[in-house]
Amino acid sequence: MSDPVSRRVLSRRDFLRYSGTLGTAAAISATVSACSGPASTGSAGAGADKDLVTAVIGYGNNQSWDPTMTASAFSMAANNHIYEGLVDTDPITREPYPALGTALPSDLAATTWRFTLRAGAKWHDGQPVTVDDVLFSFERVLDPAANVLVRSFFGAWLQEVRKVDESTVELVFKFPFPDALRRLTIAKIMPKHVFGAPGGWDAAKSGTAIGSGPYRMVAHNPTSNTTFEAFADYNGPRRPTVKRMNWLSIVDASARVAKISGGRAEAQIADNIPYANIDQLRDGGLTVEGGKGMNHMFLMFNTAQQPFDDVRVRQALLYAIDTQKMIDVALKGHGAPATSFLNAENPSYARAKTVYSHDPDKAKALLAAAGVNDLKVTLMAVNVSWIADCLPTIANSWSAIGVQTTLEPQDTAALFTKMDQSQSYQVVAAASNPNQFGLDADLILRYNYTSGGTWMKYTKWDASPAAKNLFDLMDRAAQQPDPARKLQLVHQYLDLVAEQAVLYPVVHTELMTAWDPKKLTGVRPQAYPGITLLQSQRV
Repeated sequence: MSDPVSRRVLSRRDFLRYSGTLGTAAAISATVSACSGPASTGSAGAGADKDLVTAVIGYGNNQSWDPTMTASAFSMAANNHIYEGLVDTDPITREPYPALGTALPSDLAATTWRFTLRAGAKWHDGQPVTVDDVLFSFERVLDPAANVLVRSFFGAWLQEVRKVDESTVELVFKFPFPDALRRLTIAKIMPKHVFGAPGGWDAAKSGTAIGSGPYRMVAHNPTSNTTFEAFADYNGPRRPTVKRMNWLSIVDASARVAKISGGRAEAQIADNIPYANIDQLRDGGLTVEGGKGMNHMFLMFNTAQQPFDDVRVRQALLYAIDTQKMIDVALKGHGAPATSFLNAENPSYARAKTVYSHDPDKAKALLAAAGVNDLKVTLMAVNVSWIADCLPTIANSWSAIGVQTTLEPQDTAALFTKMDQSQSYQVVAAASNPNQFGLDADLILRYNYTSGGTWMKYTKWDASPAAKNLFDLMDRAAQQPDPARKLQLVHQYLDLVAEQAVLYPVVHTELMTAWDPKKLTGVRPQAYPGITLLQSQRV
């Protein structure tokens, strides 16, 4: 059965923007507030300190840190070092392993999974991890009143989580759902005595992080840096390999490159490397490697505005784009044209029946069939550097079919604040990567295509007959026990999403990470924003 409530997600503004005040969080104990401290970027002699890894993250650290709410690249990557789920997945291979639970489920087709908690597990403030903490965390995930971001990944299939005894919990499913194994890493277990206190969730949003994982937060300085140290009492499967970490938040591309370049470079690793700087960094002795995944630029249309309510107009604007030129010029070859909503490396990928190859004549014919002449489009866009580099190609491509385009790149938070305030728009270009949460097609589609959800509110499309057909196909696929039949249904709804072109990728890109192999080993670049240092070591 469909669960319409489970499809709702909270406003994107809540995880794009960050609250700078703890409000009533002062009621939380002093051990929690000790996570804040004076700014320290560690610029003096950091490269020679072999107990320290200095990392440069190309995203802000001033957005939400609440694991149930955030989509921030910085805080999600950091939280994977701070918190644990019952089950976690390797950040690169995505293979599941027991984390706070002691074993993986033996029968993935069962509708009840039982987990025993790891003996001796402690929170970073020294308190023991309990079954009540697990119940508290999942209650938050499933609570329709809280309606947190990650609820859309659990509400369709997870009925409840219940206590068996003082060390055991059971997860009760609505139907068999083997994909739950990898998805459980999203549900980070959080201490009830910290975040269940008055103001606790405001504190989590603002940067308080108390987990049971291998690293604990030492200081958090929004817009500057966040520091970590190995948690001495951690007894889990992935022991910390370095004593201290300092993650610098540097959104400006040139400053980020400078921080890792040259003989006096402060940092040993940096993510979000601009394509134009790859050769320079390699010539300087750094290793620069990429990861191909779901990272993409998408176009999103306001279907409540004419003529974007006409699918032929949406298709025409996608067919018009010279995607290969965009890849060659703006992305320096580090991208691939979208041939499905999923990237080609995804296990569920299949080439969609509708593929928007560069075809200006077809674009013109579609506009003519829709009766559209002299179209003027204002393309709003986030000011992410590589997105900005792609915008001129879109404008030139649309001009070639007679569409006049005004480009309006702007701060990401500002753009989506306008959207949340229901300000009118025509078309938006932005970046996204649901692989931060996982790889399965159901999860990726529900991130964007959820009835009543944030993205569908922006598009004003989810009440249409085509949308209702899509949501029905997604629910049927989720509940389908036969893998082959499930994949058939997945391909059906991917074809529907491609045909409707309401929110759809233009290009999938490769994310680049650079590091100094003489100072840091064991690095594995991610195909989604952020870094993982759980298996890296200082040299």
